Amino acid sequence: MKKCKAFIIGGSAGSLEVLLKVLPALDPSLSFPIVIVIHRKHGADSLLPGLLSSRTAMPVKEVDEKEMMVPGSIYIAPSDYHLLIEMDCTFSLDYSEKVNYSRPAIDVTFQTAAEALKEELVCLLLSGSNADGVNGLATVKQWGGIAVIQDPDSAQVAYMPEQARKNVQIDRILRIEEIAAFINLLS
Repeated sequence: MKKCKAFIIGGSAGSLEVLLKVLPALDPSLSFPIVIVIHRKHGADSLLPGLLSSRTAMPVKEVDEKEMMVPGSIYIAPSDYHLLIEMDCTFSLDYSEKVNYSRPAIDVTFQTAAEALKEELVCLLLSGSNADGVNGLATVKQWGGIAVIQDPDSAQVAYMPEQARKNVQIDRILRIEEIAAFINLLS
């Protein structure tokens, strides 16, 4: 793997608890941005950026259209929009149909990031109750990136990482307490 240009985390049911444990242990001087795509109801949790921000020294913000990714920052996909990573490392927001019953869909972000960043991308799939993210991780692998999952045994809802483990060649399976150290070592 070349240098990590972006670390993308996808998750659904049970993933917020993981993020709240991982964020405090992240090195605020990471040399790449962290992008978070979690399933959430439209308009229901505009408090999410503030909640995550209270757990880390890194700047946390919801993504704006055409915004450039900045190293050492945490970006959150807005509710009810797909988050795309463009070839120039900017974000695009898309309101097309739901994928895997979700908008934002993890697959969409993983797939567009894989094409843009190729072997400089690392994606992590956390706890969740559907298979969103599995096809995206397969695309990450096709483009030479690193596919990582939360250990299904440590997931509140094991279905999502378990489906990835069954269907994709996973590079690393991490327990919750191993995730932050793994991310910090990529910098």
